[in-house]
Amino acid sequence: MAAVATATRWWWWWRLLLLSAAKLGAVGLPQPPNIVLMLMDDMGWGDLGVNGEPSRETPNLDRMAAEGMLFPSFYSANPLCSPSRAALLTGRLPIRNGFYTTNAHARNGYTPQDMVGGIPASERLLPQLLKEASYATKIVGKWHLGHQPLFHPLKHGFDEWFGSPNCHFGPYDNKAKPNIPVFRDWEMVGRFYEEFPINLKTGEANLTQIYLQEALDFIKRQQSQQRPFFLYWAIDATHAPVYASRPFLGTSRRGRYGDAVREVDDSVGQILQLLRGLHIAESTFVFFTSDNGAALVSAPQQAGSNGPFLCGKQTTFEGGVREPAIAWWPGHVPMGQVSHQVGSLMDLFTTSLSLAGLQPPGDREIDGLDLVPVLLQGQLIDRPIFHYRGNELMAATVGQYKAHFWTWTNSWEEFKKGINFCPGQNVSGVTTHTQQEHTSLPLLFHLGRDPGERYPLRFDSAEYEAALQRISPAVQQHQDGLVPGQPQLNVCNPAVMNWAPPGCERLGKCLPVPESAPEKCSWPH
Repeated sequence: MAAVATATRWWWWWRLLLLSAAKLGAVGLPQPPNIVLMLMDDMGWGDLGVNGEPSRETPNLDRMAAEGMLFPSFYSANPLCSPSRAALLTGRLPIRNGFYTTNAHARNGYTPQDMVGGIPASERLLPQLLKEASYATKIVGKWHLGHQPLFHPLKHGFDEWFGSPNCHFGPYDNKAKPNIPVFRDWEMVGRFYEEFPINLKTGEANLTQIYLQEALDFIKRQQSQQRPFFLYWAIDATHAPVYASRPFLGTSRRGRYGDAVREVDDSVGQILQLLRGLHIAESTFVFFTSDNGAALVSAPQQAGSNGPFLCGKQTTFEGGVREPAIAWWPGHVPMGQVSHQVGSLMDLFTTSLSLAGLQPPGDREIDGLDLVPVLLQGQLIDRPIFHYRGNELMAATVGQYKAHFWTWTNSWEEFKKGINFCPGQNVSGVTTHTQQEHTSLPLLFHLGRDPGERYPLRFDSAEYEAALQRISPAVQQHQDGLVPGQPQLNVCNPAVMNWAPPGCERLGKCLPVPESAPEKCSWPH
């Protein structure tokens, strides 16, 4: 079996050598590249200067794009954080890996700290698989795939972790709800708003600097050991409540959110500069993107920009699912390229395995594509993108066309409370506040002419008929072969909150655990 695995790795690595036409390692056995995946939190497509943000406050990311490849048509696998992250690390749609809810139709679910579920043990995550190629693996930042001990990232392939299991919401009183813990590896080292302060009034927090240092230190250590590494840098400064460290506060023309973006940009620049300084830039593949669109519900003070696209986070309109995306690998990915490949976060799973000389698991459906031919040869691969919201396929994209089978922003009840996922963007018959079914006659948009999804194609047009004939078979094939995973986001229980995480005894930070009271999670939208 070991001989077969070795042969498989060699086959794939030889394929990569042929594609890249470049020697990636020393004479003898080639060493696969280091892999750095930078996943931002609620950062919008329009937040980058290279994507047209007028303040032009992302010089390092803009330089990264100039030195690499920009993907203007890159999608998340879900318009919400937890399912999107689960999809990236498994290469599978949330409907397959269980990160969805059946408590109500087309509801967005995630992992708040009373969530009972998490990433199933049956799922094979990217860091687990990369260890077969001797990668050192680390996650920095937000995990968000379950906070109970069985879901711990070190049980799913990561060697190291510095970060939190949940969002940095708070502060809480540690009575009705505990503050979110921050972990180093297996044990907590403090809690947000306590040992790791976030000043909600001023927006000051030093977390991005801490996360940056964790990344830099990990890279230096692995380079000194001459070991390939996988760094999953999943920081959360651009998720409300947004924060930045003191040197960046008040420096942006965009307010506090812009301050956070500027610090993120500076941190990306420092990481890339370290790779250059250590002379490992040409042996390190870096990809920058976001988990979902900007959270316009928090606009304008606490949210970013989705550029020309409709709505934002929580919706399956373009603003909720189209992401900023840049690939960087000096000497291999050609400089200054713009790829019109339709990409997905799930592609990072399959592409990373390919770069490591590994094949994806053959015992399950993998939704991510191998983008190596796109990155190294500029090829374009025809593929559909399926946009789910909870347990419902809301839309599908094939080429330049997008079909909406259901439209919904949020309910009238939520909207009247001021919860607005599409502020200033009402499109009659499209941004609906009741769930509208269009499965018989989908709403079709040409995303090249109409990226804002404001002008549906006429049902009686030849273009509509031709586009539908292209999209319908792809959707039918997908639905015929779909085997949904066991839903993980159905049950909540206050007893599973972060009352007494591992390590709390040593810190004297354990809190009384209330009685167990499991119930169906309530997902209003």
